[in-house]
Amino acid sequence: MIPQEVYERTLRGFLGPVGTLLDDESVTEVLVNGANRIFVERRGRLCETELRFDSPERLVSALRVVAQFVDRPFDEQHPILEARLPDGSRVEALMPPVAPDGHSVAIRRFSKERLSVEKLLEFGALTADALATLGALIECKQNIVVAGGTGSGKTSLLNALSALIPAEERVIVIEDSRELQLQREHVVQFETRPPDARGRGGVTVRDLFKASLRMRPDRIVLGEIRGGEALDLVQAMTSGHGGCLATVHATYPIDTVHRLETLALMSGVELPLFALRSQLASAVDIIVQTARLREGRRVVTHISEVLGVDPREGYRIRDLFVRHHAAKNSGVPELNPTGELPSSIGLLRSHGLELPESVLEKARTRGIRADAEGSQ
Repeated sequence: MIPQEVYERTLRGFLGPVGTLLDDESVTEVLVNGANRIFVERRGRLCETELRFDSPERLVSALRVVAQFVDRPFDEQHPILEARLPDGSRVEALMPPVAPDGHSVAIRRFSKERLSVEKLLEFGALTADALATLGALIECKQNIVVAGGTGSGKTSLLNALSALIPAEERVIVIEDSRELQLQREHVVQFETRPPDARGRGGVTVRDLFKASLRMRPDRIVLGEIRGGEALDLVQAMTSGHGGCLATVHATYPIDTVHRLETLALMSGVELPLFALRSQLASAVDIIVQTARLREGRRVVTHISEVLGVDPREGYRIRDLFVRHHAAKNSGVPELNPTGELPSSIGLLRSHGLELPESVLEKARTRGIRADAEGSQ
């Protein structure tokens, strides 16, 4: 593996036109569709630039340098590359024949300034009441899944929410490619490794997850659930490892639990479907749903609780906060409490925590007693 400082200088030269875009704080994503077409995303909107690579070979050379630095193969036998740049930007690249029109690259750029919970409030992604509720749920070790579509801000939100984890806790992070920058002191990062050309030496998310359980974690954070490791996470959540955090691709809270179910079925472990659903519904406590609005803003749309599973009706989901769509031209819809209380309210109070008064007041207007421990 080449030294990082040599790699940075070499890569900056090969990246050429892309390098200038990565220095632009307003750019969140760079998309390369072959050497002659480069697009950027700014504030959630895509536009084509006039920048070009000198030749297709120049683009290929840059990608080979990236692959060499992260020690991952990128050739006809391994035509998909997952990597990162020195600044932490995520790289996904595909080459022919799976990309018949030429090398295709997506670079997800992460701001050098960490997104804080204060910024979430400033941007309107969350309200103060929703943030306070999430803070209480995180502190009392509820298992939380952040879900959303591509580019909806899942990773950034998880980074920001990590600041709500008590400072004395040990956090283990597992990722395919390192993206998370948790705002805690005691963080241990694990990263997968693909097998070599002979199929040897590969380390999967599932391998790292199993190892992490013996590393004395107070919290386990899974960067993204994409396969059979979903079942390992569910089993860890139901066996005493509370406070887990993870992200997954899904559009609505109910889609999130179904997506997790599908991924758990990919584990190869044969379980009766209802047994799997019961475990999953018991494991996941809270779903934080994110979305990118039409104008490009990334926001939280739902904070929902998984109550369990009914043999006839399926998963039971209760919305605690919902961002209601306002009338046309009436501004961005606000994230408001529904009046429902989490079933963990008794646990919160046993930890000396309380929900915001506005949340409790909303519950009272609906005739829900705040001392009923959310069992309404």
